[in-house]
Amino acid sequence: MSKIEYSSLLSNEEEILNLYENMGWSSYTKDKESLFKGIKNSTYVKCAYDAGTLVGLIRAVGDGNTIIYIQDILVLESYQRKGIGSNLIKFVLEEYKDVRQICLTTDITEKQRLFYESIGFKNYESVNIKGFMFEK
Repeated sequence: MSKIEYSSLLSNEEEILNLYENMGWSSYTKDKESLFKGIKNSTYVKCAYDAGTLVGLIRAVGDGNTIIYIQDILVLESYQRKGIGSNLIKFVLEEYKDVRQICLTTDITEKQRLFYESIGFKNYESVNIKGFMFEK
């Protein structure tokens, strides 16, 4: 692994699909057009590259003033536990340091919980709130 470079520039569609597929996020890759429109219309996108190859991506949506929602954070499995995910989160936290609410939703796994808690996120219930989702 060479030095990881971070950029707001997006990779080609094939690399983006590879990243989402590597994470097993097939619900995104089934509708490629919506995925690419979603990324394009995001409030914030930052990518991680190793020697020009896309290895990580974070994107956020929101108003940029009162709330930001981290919609996706992905790091190729072979690049996990190397600080890339933490760096991507730090970019969002710095960009929106004056925003009161920065939220995300993730899988209920010990790995996910430990990762997000290690960088300062709190479980909704620990701050006396509850999340709800409308699913089609």
